[in-house]
Amino acid sequence: MSKKREMQRLIRAYKDETGKLEIDMKDVARWAAGKGWPLPVPRNPLDLLAQQFAEAAREETRRDGKTGRAYRANHSFSVTQGGQQLHLWIDIDEAERGPFLKSAVTRREQMVGDGLQLTLDIMHWNSVNADEKPIELPMDLTFDIELRLNAPEDDEDDEAA
Repeated sequence: MSKKREMQRLIRAYKDETGKLEIDMKDVARWAAGKGWPLPVPRNPLDLLAQQFAEAAREETRRDGKTGRAYRANHSFSVTQGGQQLHLWIDIDEAERGPFLKSAVTRREQMVGDGLQLTLDIMHWNSVNADEKPIELPMDLTFDIELRLNAPEDDEDDEAA
């Protein structure tokens, strides 16, 4: 059994033992550790620092000089070099078209994947809860995006989506 499958089995065992339906994964981790599940080895400090830099880069926003709208300054994309996959970062104001397009397409594909999975999840919930009003959420986000583009900006919210 894979490690993830075993962890999924332990989550179910935790829920069965506690009777909880809404769970905090820290409680599950504490419970599993108490049952002998091995705690992970701490990450390499250099990898951890690189992750912190990536998070900082991802969160940096600037304001467009013409529109005043916030935009994300740094974008990541993947390349394969020497058989190894690397995640590179570019500044949107310095980026060439190719790398930025690759980043934008990757982010769009992530959105499509999230939309597909949410649709499958909703379809399942609706099928096992046939006596309830079905949950229906449109996946065409064009209208929602237009609303947010045209909504007054909150001065406190300087982060781009």
